[in-house]
Amino acid sequence: MNNKLAIFVVRWLFNSLGLWVAVRLFGTGYDSSQVSISIVGFLLAGLIFSVVNAVLKPFIVILSLPAILVTLGLFIIIVNGLMVWLSLRFIPNIEMTFFNSILTGIILSLVNYIVSAALVLRSRKSKNQG
Repeated sequence: MNNKLAIFVVRWLFNSLGLWVAVRLFGTGYDSSQVSISIVGFLLAGLIFSVVNAVLKPFIVILSLPAILVTLGLFIIIVNGLMVWLSLRFIPNIEMTFFNSILTGIILSLVNYIVSAALVLRSRKSKNQG
C-alpha cells in the first residue's frame, strides 16, 4: 500500500509540472505574476487531474469504446483532453479551451508514460538486486 501511495504522489507531482508547462504554453487566464497562488493552484490541479484520471477516466473510456474502436484508438486523445478540461474547470484562474486541453492531454500522456517507464525500470532494478 505504501508503494502505491508513493507512485500516486510521484504521478501527482509530475502531472502538476506537466499542467504548469501546458498552461504556460496553451492556457488563457493565467497570470504569471501570482507565483505563490499558481504553485498551489497547479498542485491542486495536478491532484484533481490525478484523481479524475484514476476514477472517472475508466468509465468514460468504457462509454466511448465504440468511438475508440471506430477511430482505431485515436478517440482516446479526445478522452484525455476531456479529462484535462474537466479537471481545470475546478481550478480558479486557470482556463483553457477544449482544443488546448486536447494538446495538454497529449503532453500529460507523454509525462505519464515516462513516469510509468521510470517506475517499471526502478522496480526491475530493485527486484534484480534483492
